[in-house]
Order: sequence, then C-alpha cells, then structure tokens
Amino acid sequence: MVTTRLPSAGFSITIRIAVTADASSIGRLTTCVGEAGAIVTALDVVDSDPTHVLVDLTCDTADSAHADQVVKQLEDQDGVDVRKVSDRTFLLHLGGKIEVSSKVALRNRDELSRAYTPGVARVCMAIAENPADARRLTIKRNTVAVVSDGSAVLGLGNIGPAAAMPVMEGKAALFKRFGGVDAWPVVLDTQDTDEIVRIVKAIAPAYGGINLEDIAAPRCFEIEARLKEQLDIPVFHDDQHGTAICVLAALTNALRVVGKRMQDVKVVVSGAGAAGTAIMKLLMRQGVGDIIAYDRKGALHRGMPDLNESMQWLAEHTNKANYSGDLPGAIAGADVFIGVSAPNLLTGDDIAKMADKSIVFAMANPDPEVDPREARKHAAVVATGRSDQPNQINNVLAFPGVFRGLLDAAAVEFTEEMALAAARAIADVVGEDKLNPTVIIPSVFDPRVTPAVAAAIRAVVRGVPAPANPAAVPESELDHAPEGIF
Repeated sequence: MVTTRLPSAGFSITIRIAVTADASSIGRLTTCVGEAGAIVTALDVVDSDPTHVLVDLTCDTADSAHADQVVKQLEDQDGVDVRKVSDRTFLLHLGGKIEVSSKVALRNRDELSRAYTPGVARVCMAIAENPADARRLTIKRNTVAVVSDGSAVLGLGNIGPAAAMPVMEGKAALFKRFGGVDAWPVVLDTQDTDEIVRIVKAIAPAYGGINLEDIAAPRCFEIEARLKEQLDIPVFHDDQHGTAICVLAALTNALRVVGKRMQDVKVVVSGAGAAGTAIMKLLMRQGVGDIIAYDRKGALHRGMPDLNESMQWLAEHTNKANYSGDLPGAIAGADVFIGVSAPNLLTGDDIAKMADKSIVFAMANPDPEVDPREARKHAAVVATGRSDQPNQINNVLAFPGVFRGLLDAAAVEFTEEMALAAARAIADVVGEDKLNPTVIIPSVFDPRVTPAVAAAIRAVVRGVPAPANPAAVPESELDHAPEGIF
C-alpha cells in the first residue's frame, strides 16, 4: 500500500542495511523504497566485505506509520538485513537545539575582574543610576523572551509547557539564524491569564522584547493587551501578527498577479482564532472589500448567539450580507479563501465555484484545508504553509525582521502601522518583475527579507519614510547596534 500523503523531511529516517554484494543489490533497495512511496535522499556505503555491503539509506516518508511500512518492505526483501533505524528529526533534537555561549573569553584574571567582580559593580551602579542604560550594557539590547503556556502548540493543541519546548527552542534558533536576535524559551506551567501577565511583567527587565507564542485564543488577546499596557518594551504575539503580516504580503502580490484590487475583493477566512482574527483585522486596516469569518460555530454573523468578545467584534464588523450558511456556500463567488483552521474542509469542486482568477491560501499544517493539487486545477494562485509546496507562507519571513527593527530602534511597542510596513516590505522583496502564480512570496532563505523588514520597522519607529526599495537596504542600516552607545 502506498501512502496518499506527501513525504517530507519532517519524517526523514536513516536505515542501516546489510545487503548481499551483487551488482543489483543497491538498486533493489532504492526501488523498494520508491515503491513504498518514500523518497530516497541519500545513500552512503559504510563498510563492505567480499560478500556484503553495509549502507545507510536516508529517505523522506509521510509519517511515522509510513516509515514503519518502508522498513517492513525492506525487511521482506531477500538478502536484506535491517540493522538499525534512526529518526533524523529526533536525532536533531537530542539535548535541545540551542545553547548559551559567552561573548567574552575570560582568559585571565584581568578579564575576569572586568567581566565579574570587582569591575562589574561599576556597571551595575551605572544602571541603578540610569535604568535606560540596561538597553546598551546588558543582553536586553538584543534579547527576546519567547513565552508560551503550551495551550495552542502548532496544530497539536493544549499539550503543556514541557511538550511545547521543542517549538520554542526552534523559534529561538530561527530568531538567531535569520535576525541575529538572541532569544530564549520561557515556558510557563500555568494557563491562568493573571498569573501569566504577572510572570512576564516580572521577568521583562532582562529582555528587549516579548514574543508570545502558542497561547490559545481568546486568552491570548487579553494577555497581549495587558502586557502592552504595562511594559515599556514591545510585545508581539507571533501567531497573530506574524501570520497576519505574511498573509497580507502574500495577498498583496497575489492580487497583483491576478489584476484585482484589495478594496474590490471578497475574502473568506476559515478560522477565527488568534491567527484568523489578526489576519482579518489587518486586511480591514488595508481596506479589503468584504470578509466572511468562518469558525466551528459557522459563518460569524450579526445576531449569532454565544460568541466570545473577539468573535462578537468580527460578527459586527465583517460579513456585509450577514451570510449564515456553510463554508462551501461562503466561498462560492468569493475572490480569496484564507484557511488557518483544520484539514480537508473543502474539495476542488468547492474551489471551482469561487470567482474567476481566485486565490487560495490553505495554511493548516501539515494537511491544508484543501488539497493544493486539487485547488490548483481551479484557482489562479495557491499558497500553503508547507515547505514542500510553492508559495509557502511562513512566519519566519516576518518575526526576525520585526524584532531586529524593534531592537535596533529601541522601540517601546509594536503597532499596526508597523505590521502594514512589514507586509509591504516582504511583498516588495519579490519585485513585480519576478511575480508569477508560483512566486508571490520570497523564500524564507532570501537574505534580503530580514533587512527589508527591519528597515521598514525602524522607519516607522523613527517617523521617517520607509526605503523606496526595502530590498536594497544600505549597508549602514544593517548595523544592529543602537545609536549613541558611547
């Protein structure tokens, strides 16, 4: 049986195999793996003797069950002895993904005396006399706390703080890799709103910014609002604002591709949680024509009972026709579908009923709201959250550059104006001369993205015009040090 799901690097395995040393043995191995629906990515000879060859075969599979199936089919082959199976994702996580390293060598007594006692006392007293100096004389200058209670982790739900750690470590690694920002996971063993606010407020002096992560709606809205009011450093909930920035950037370019204007299009958003709510609010700020918000309760409309405060706001400010039907009915005639909800909610036939030159962003992970292969049969532009599909909408396009800019400018808050500027910067990195249906968003590895977003954020903080071409940021703008240190 061949799996119907697509193999990915997230389920990559390395299988150590002893096989008879004949001319066709290696070919039989790769053929077997291919017939099992996996993709061979590497094959290395580890050892050999006159009768056998020992190889490490690495392949991408679709999920854990598929990996087991691949191994079983290899074991069933004549002359094949499977010695060991290694899950490459688990190997990557052994011992965690991040570490602390010192920026000073501490090679002798002289350096120790300046980095620690007695010299450090002078720096402590300078900060005591002028607390603002903490931004330039401590890690606060370039450090962000990645805070989570583990209540809404990826598509896994409420799995708690310990299980959330691998995601928070990954986030910290992305901050460093793409933005040069030092970040540290702070997972909290509480899901009480008041307690979370108190804890984050208490630890805030050590950080230049707070990145809230994977906190369930609607509590995340109150936590963010209260922290923004009480802290003098930026508070950014990436599930909301990072997602909204990237979606607006992608939609800006998708509309350029199909020749439609933001103010003329009807958008249907599936998922009215943290991400969906932020997306809709940012699209409304950008002047979108109309939006229908759809959630488990149905299409949010005026007069709908038992809505929380966030959904009630959406019901009152979206859905001009007060539509109250199902999701397939909502997208009939719509120009844009944006999914941040659950897998397999729509079919290709549903997409076929959208307006001409429709746009589909199906971002549920790992399985989107509609099979992208089916959606492409009918929609002009299709994007997902997957790295193995064209047009991946990934928050890493936004948050490293956002915090790079916030820290560089010593900002005290993150604003909606900054979100709009960041989205414009990401969209413009592609360049209108490069746009096409499969390229509406830059690669997460495009080195121009973070500097462009950071420059746009700094411009908003400083009240100056954003760079005309944010992808061509002057070299001087890439200096991460705040001005006026000495």
